[in-house]
Amino acid sequence: MKNIVKKLSFVTMGFSLTLLTIGCNSPATDSSSKTAESTTMSTTASVDASSLKTDVQAMETAWAEADNARDANAIANFYADDAISMSNNKPSLSGKAAILQDIQDGMAKRSMNRVVAYDVTDVYPGDNTATEVGKITVKDTTGKVTYTGKYMAVWEKRNGKYVCIRDISNDDAKEK
Repeated sequence: MKNIVKKLSFVTMGFSLTLLTIGCNSPATDSSSKTAESTTMSTTASVDASSLKTDVQAMETAWAEADNARDANAIANFYADDAISMSNNKPSLSGKAAILQDIQDGMAKRSMNRVVAYDVTDVYPGDNTATEVGKITVKDTTGKVTYTGKYMAVWEKRNGKYVCIRDISNDDAKEK
């Protein structure tokens, strides 16, 4: 039995070394054609990302308008029914109904004298998704910044429209 185990170990090791040797000795590709291909793909992705970033910023601007108007239902309509939202210092919320309730509770507790803005800093396009990174700025009615934070959101196109399926946000450190 020990001989069989030894032989299997040697066979396995030999097979692994063969695969490693083949992988390391595969023919080199022409780097100039690869660079040209990468540049073309990168340019195409950049154009798509730029256009998508404009679209996502428009959604965030509409979101901010709804937030500033204290329209919790309009904000909740940006979410998919099966969305998950992860806010700072809170448990995750699953589903549009739970997210709507949290938005309503938050609006009931906060001051009327505030204006929120969302600034999309990056967008990473996928086949049917967009992952967004952004900043949140809240100012009082005099224009003084009272809060800053950051967020990430994953948008998915459903029935021809992007809806938020995941988001996470948290506060920036308070200045001392």
